[in-house]
Formats: sequence, C-alpha cells, structure tokens
Amino acid sequence: MGRLWTFLTHVHTLSGPVIMLLYPLYASVIAIESPSREDDEQWLAYWILYSFLTLTEMLLQSILEWIPIWYSLKLVVAAWLVLPQFKGAAFIYERFVREHIRKFIGEKDHPHHKSTTASGSGGGGGGGRQR
Repeated sequence: MGRLWTFLTHVHTLSGPVIMLLYPLYASVIAIESPSREDDEQWLAYWILYSFLTLTEMLLQSILEWIPIWYSLKLVVAAWLVLPQFKGAAFIYERFVREHIRKFIGEKDHPHHKSTTASGSGGGGGGGRQR
C-alpha cells in the first residue's frame, strides 16, 4: 500500500502543473496559430481567471493552508475551466466577468461592443479579437 500511496501522491502533485499550465499553454499556442477564432475566447478567459485565482491564492495563503482539500479542489476547478467538453473559462467569463468589466470601462468604450450587440446576444463567442 505504501508504494501505491506514493505513486498516487506523485500523480496528484504532477497533475496540477499539467492541468493548470502545460495543457493550457499548448492549447493557447494552437488557438493563436489556427485561422479559427472560436477557441481564442476560451483560452484568453482561462488565463484571466487563472491569474485571478493565483493572485487570490497568494493573498489568502495563510487561510488556505488550513483547508486540507484546497489543492484538490483547485485542481478540479482548473480541470473544469480547461477541459474542452466544459469550456468553463469561457462560461465564467461570459456570465460573471464580462459584466463587471463593462461596468468599469463603460459600454461605449468596450472594444467588442459593436460585435456583441450586432449578433443579438452577448455570448456567442463571435466577438473575438481581430488581426
């Protein structure tokens, strides 16, 4: 049982960087290099949310140390944000982050204002960046 536990501990420790950094890095490069703009919002939203999560974690580190399942919980949330089946990062950005950004910078100053209102809905993903 000792070797199995050691193996599972190593897998758990390595899964964090793979799920939270390596796969998103790979997928972001693929998204930038592809002619399609469908996945750009997902990966830009992921990096925004990951940065926010990391900054929050740094600020609350002394509190989070007392929560034994914090790393596992963070891993599950990161997997939901990253996995293409869920597109959690784009979902969170569309539902919660975008409205706060619009409050701060104003609707008329928002660079994607015309593309989101022209499509008839605010969440189609068609308002990606232009080159």
